[in-house]
Amino acid sequence: MIREISRTPMSGIPFLIILPLALVGTVIALILAVDSGRTALGVAFLVVSLFIGVLLFGFFMVNPNEAKVMQLFGDYRGTAREPGLRWANPFLTKRPVSVRVRNFETGKLKVNDNRGNPIEIGAVVVWRVVDTAEAVFRVDDFENFVHVQSESALRNLASGYAYDAHHEDEKCLVGHTPEISERLKVEIQDRLAEAGVEVMEARFSHLAYSPEIAAAMLQRQQASAVVAARQKIVEGAVGMVETALDMLAEKHVVELDDERRAAMVSNLLVVLCSDRHTQPVVNTGSLYQ
Repeated sequence: MIREISRTPMSGIPFLIILPLALVGTVIALILAVDSGRTALGVAFLVVSLFIGVLLFGFFMVNPNEAKVMQLFGDYRGTAREPGLRWANPFLTKRPVSVRVRNFETGKLKVNDNRGNPIEIGAVVVWRVVDTAEAVFRVDDFENFVHVQSESALRNLASGYAYDAHHEDEKCLVGHTPEISERLKVEIQDRLAEAGVEVMEARFSHLAYSPEIAAAMLQRQQASAVVAARQKIVEGAVGMVETALDMLAEKHVVELDDERRAAMVSNLLVVLCSDRHTQPVVNTGSLYQ
């Protein structure tokens, strides 16, 4: 297993001054040697000039939040993270790897929830490279690896939950989004750990029923909402009727037998629970006619 080895190459500023001056000096000496007819000395200066020219290829730049993975003839020699102008062995290959924070959006994926209902789901994954050696050498293309594994984890997670809950203690994608998003983050991290990637955040960006069943599911949700509202209305109406009867009995406004009490309860419930305005019937006769 290859892990990142931190390496800080030498600063390139001194070499930026020394190597050009040395190259100019050797070229001048080469010209003077050739002019004076000293061929052997000229060849020596030529070799030195070529050597200095090769050393000039050792310069490289490390930008902020960037790393350079260095290899010598295929052998991993370390990672440079210190920003600035650097100089190292000119035969080293230096591959840049960004360690900035990145976003990836999966787009809309069509999956089935645990009840078999087709849904559309999407997520945004915030990630960064924390181990450049693993990112470069353990997977073929770590960016594509992040994309594929994130979508795979999202599909697997979505199939384990229902879109919405039928029971209060049931976890669902709609009602427990923060908790399920945290689990999505953990699952993606487990898949990307071998690529030297850290998942900082994962959250849903889109969640809806598929178009072919969206209308039917909307009707079901509307029916559930109507039933829940009616239940609330009935609970309130029963409480209001009970309060009215208690107050009438407590203040001795009118004495009602069981039959008239039942009629009054029925009328009050009709008035309170009706979804339309009721039309009152005014009794102009006696109490019972």
